[in-house]
Amino acid sequence: MIISINQPAYLPWLGYFDRIKNSDIHIVLDHVQFEKNSMVNRNKVRTQQGESLLTVPVITKGKFGNLPISELTIDNNKPWKKKHWKSIEATYRKAPFAKDHIGFFEEVYAQDWDKLNGLNAHINNYILKALNIKSKIIYSSSLDVHNKKSDLVLEICKIYNAKTYISGALGRDYLDLSTFEDANINVVFQDYNHPIYNQVHGDFIPYMSVIDLLFNAGSEARNII
Repeated sequence: MIISINQPAYLPWLGYFDRIKNSDIHIVLDHVQFEKNSMVNRNKVRTQQGESLLTVPVITKGKFGNLPISELTIDNNKPWKKKHWKSIEATYRKAPFAKDHIGFFEEVYAQDWDKLNGLNAHINNYILKALNIKSKIIYSSSLDVHNKKSDLVLEICKIYNAKTYISGALGRDYLDLSTFEDANINVVFQDYNHPIYNQVHGDFIPYMSVIDLLFNAGSEARNII
């Protein structure tokens, strides 16, 4: 049993899905506190001018310290949907596989979204299907877990009898590896080697949202990741 854990993300990058692809079960860590300037509600796309950061505005005033990601409410007083759709449409309408994906994103930004979790789940479920990734997805907000940081990761791994935990590279900074060793869980760190592929605009820029790969590579996206 191979487990990976990551906070939810808006239009995530390639490495996010690489970890899921290599896992039997992926835990979306959505019960933890939202951190400002994280990638939970923003990510980058490749435009004609270079990289562009798309951010979903969320309501945080007076709520920090008691704001789990699963409860994040989108600030729909700001015209974020129009901006994001126009950016994606202008960027990828001439991409090789635009016809395969552009309709989905047009529908996404035509809908009303209240919770960020719902928006992220809807988009990421579509991307998982497009990448033919069939790992089981479980949200931590549905689990009875109470620990933090390294102990939280270990607690989740034990729930699912994990033999291997795939950690992001930053896990080296906070995981207590001795506790995993005591539990007979092998920890593997993902040091992602970012691939180079053809982009519709200019010289290659890495670390864009995975939708950049989908629009540019189509069904080959999974193999490229």
